[in-house]
Amino acid sequence: MRRVLCPVENLYVAQRSRAVLSCALDGPVDTAALSAAFEAVTAEQPTLLARVVPDGDGHALELLPETEQPRLRIRTGGEEDYAKELNRPLTVGGPLTRAVLVSDPDEERHTLVLTVDHVITDGHSAIALLNTLWDRYRERIGGAPALSPPAAGLPGPISRLLPQVDEAETAKFLEARVEEAGRHPVELVEYDVRTPGEASGSIEVQRLLLDTETTSRLRQRARAEGLSVHGLIGAALLLAARRRLDGTGSRILRCMSPVDLRSRLSPPVPADVMVAAVTAHFQDLAVAEDTDVLELARQVAGGLRDFFDRGDHFEAMRIMPMVPQHPTLHLGTVIVTNMGAVSGPRLPTGTHVTDVRLVPAREHYFPQAGRSPLMACVASFDGRLAIEFPHHTACFSRPFMRELRDEVLAALCALADSDEERHLAATA
Repeated sequence: MRRVLCPVENLYVAQRSRAVLSCALDGPVDTAALSAAFEAVTAEQPTLLARVVPDGDGHALELLPETEQPRLRIRTGGEEDYAKELNRPLTVGGPLTRAVLVSDPDEERHTLVLTVDHVITDGHSAIALLNTLWDRYRERIGGAPALSPPAAGLPGPISRLLPQVDEAETAKFLEARVEEAGRHPVELVEYDVRTPGEASGSIEVQRLLLDTETTSRLRQRARAEGLSVHGLIGAALLLAARRRLDGTGSRILRCMSPVDLRSRLSPPVPADVMVAAVTAHFQDLAVAEDTDVLELARQVAGGLRDFFDRGDHFEAMRIMPMVPQHPTLHLGTVIVTNMGAVSGPRLPTGTHVTDVRLVPAREHYFPQAGRSPLMACVASFDGRLAIEFPHHTACFSRPFMRELRDEVLAALCALADSDEERHLAATA
């Protein structure tokens, strides 16, 4: 079984990026049942049994030999193992997914880490994969037969499902994007670390986690203002980025918002189909240190709404193959992904999920570049809003990213109209 990658998917091959999902558990885990559940899920989704191979000037997906197909790995360890998995790339030419269960010596606390190559996933499908895995586990613990449907074949790329359009319109859209990007060269935050190379650093994550009450109050504030939570978070991060640039007055900053295409196609593509189904919206905004956060949030939310109303989300995916010729098109001062409100895994009675995380990572970081976008990965699992700030320590230091996180936390708590007690209840 083999499928040639489309031009958009070929871009992800070079990026060597991946989604890293994890869930922390308390209680017993039947490792044999979990291993069988993982094999069932990969049988249902043949993309998870594939590898990337060269194909002419591009690449293709090709099924792995049975002896090389991914299996659940089980080992004893502690919290430090999460960082190890976050920093462990997927093997070039090998499986596009990896599943590791790390249990403490007493086997009462566990962390499952799923790593999936961005060539075959986006945030929504990665979350669906995690939840489906635990659904299959729960079925096996409950006595359901360990049967999986036969593989239906590798799903086609999202780019082939876009509505038909005149190529001249796409050319005009690209021309306008290039002109706009040239009019306002993107401002990037300068690294605070000076190192000779990547060997001296690692991927780390500063995390902002709100409790359910603060999350609810933030949503209420967004609704009351006619805004989205995404707009509020984007504004808070833009203002934090502006404070880290020199000079006074307004600066033109660019906000990049990756957007889901699955629900906007006809017919919609289910979240559990393992393909990358995202494009991105870019918006240039004038930001000063004292810009009103609500006004900035209105601009962020309004720009994204207009983007969809015009149908530009489809054009944005059509021009993605041209990005290598115009690399500044996909640069932003800040990058704010947002999975929205999602449910976490459901486990059998006696075992409890204590935390769920989704963090993007990639193989290559470039300290020598001197600056880069600031990234925030947003998801609300079971009513708790979490923002992950991944960074490489050869670029941005831990104190730098902690301070950034704390500024965004303070801004969101203020927007939630939290008093001092609620502010302290919001954990980071």
